[in-house]
Amino acid sequence: MSTSASEGGALPPLLLVGCGKMGGAMLEGWLERGAEQVVVVEPFPEATAGFAGRVTACTAVEQIPAGFAPAAMVLAIKPQQADAALPSLARFAQGGALVVSIMAGKTVAGLTAALGGTAQVVRAMPNTPAAVREGFTCAFAGPGVEAAQRSLADGLLSAIGETAWLEEEGQLDAVTAVSGGGPAYVFLLAELLEAAAIEQGLPPALARQMARRTVAGSGALLAASTEDAAQLRRNVTSPKGTTERALNVLMAPEAWPRLMSQAITAATARSRELAG
Repeated sequence: MSTSASEGGALPPLLLVGCGKMGGAMLEGWLERGAEQVVVVEPFPEATAGFAGRVTACTAVEQIPAGFAPAAMVLAIKPQQADAALPSLARFAQGGALVVSIMAGKTVAGLTAALGGTAQVVRAMPNTPAAVREGFTCAFAGPGVEAAQRSLADGLLSAIGETAWLEEEGQLDAVTAVSGGGPAYVFLLAELLEAAAIEQGLPPALARQMARRTVAGSGALLAASTEDAAQLRRNVTSPKGTTERALNVLMAPEAWPRLMSQAITAATARSRELAG
């Protein structure tokens, strides 16, 4: 696995299919990098309203300007929408556009076949901190993807955070479970800390402020530290203190260790199901 956080150069013409939360975050990152020619296909005009004057917004593939030849087509739609959407987009892949898919589960082979059989495909799994350019994305380059195309994909993905490249496509299922879904697990922790603080008698406003800042600050410390997470945990844990008492509950074999393993296993399995 290789990693990258490159700044990238000027971005060529791009086609973005889907402008939901992740697609919109990626688009904002590209525009900050100086992208000048981006066509967005998004059926809900309100999703592209904030980009008015900066992109060409279409509500259907048929509205894409005639002659538009993107260097890359980024698929940011839900995997359940792929079967209906991909046939009408095949001409761009066949015209030489690199295909970058952030759809969970949809394999390189499946995407290539749906796009006419000759597409060059990069699969990627970003996560929602991309909205503040702090995302983490794992990517896999399919057969036939050239070095220049991989560099282009790297530039698109690094516009929203750090990028790591995988050697095995199958690893993306676990990446989806851990990194793709990871922010939700962290937000759940903040949610539960807030609820527990209220349960112990703290005012709701203070409970929320404390939980949010504790999670955010801990993440910042983890990012800045050269120590691993286990050592940082030990640094907080005084022998026979309050934190140790809490961790004895959370780290019991039937508690967080087992539940996290079960959760990631379930999410990984669902990612594999989506390939069907």
